[in-house]
Amino acid sequence: MTEQSPKTAQDLFALLDGLGIAHTTVDHEPVFTVAESESLRDRIPGGHTKNLFVKDKKDRYFVLTVEENATVDLKTVHKVIDASSRVSFGRPEKMLEYLGVIPGSVTVFGAINDTGHDVTFVLDSELMKHDLINGHPLSNDATTTIGRDDLIRFLEATGHTPLVLKVTE
Repeated sequence: MTEQSPKTAQDLFALLDGLGIAHTTVDHEPVFTVAESESLRDRIPGGHTKNLFVKDKKDRYFVLTVEENATVDLKTVHKVIDASSRVSFGRPEKMLEYLGVIPGSVTVFGAINDTGHDVTFVLDSELMKHDLINGHPLSNDATTTIGRDDLIRFLEATGHTPLVLKVTE
């Protein structure tokens, strides 16, 4: 059995178009940290995200999507997301296998590559107060903006029912 190549930004946009989800994308220099991406705020409205790829001791994986400046307490977040134990960061190999992205490019849009439904997507309730949500379209050299409700529709279309929980301090 050959491994399927990860889907691309073009595949993502085609899915969004097929779902009738309006989206805009701004290309920019690759950004690896929230600090590096702050220069984009004036050009891109909406809630900007930080995504954490974590796992528990039973190897259950989660993507926590929070507002870019929010703090997540990794010592206690497992109680909120119903993990079996404290969480730690997931290995880059699993990130590539499940989400089709490399470190620095973790994104809620990686759900398009998680065809085995190995990852639970958790959207922070504070982030979901924004009408527009921004995330990398599978690489960190662009930012895609979609509506909050459309983000949930996208996740459901990929077979993921997102958890909307308060995971930030």
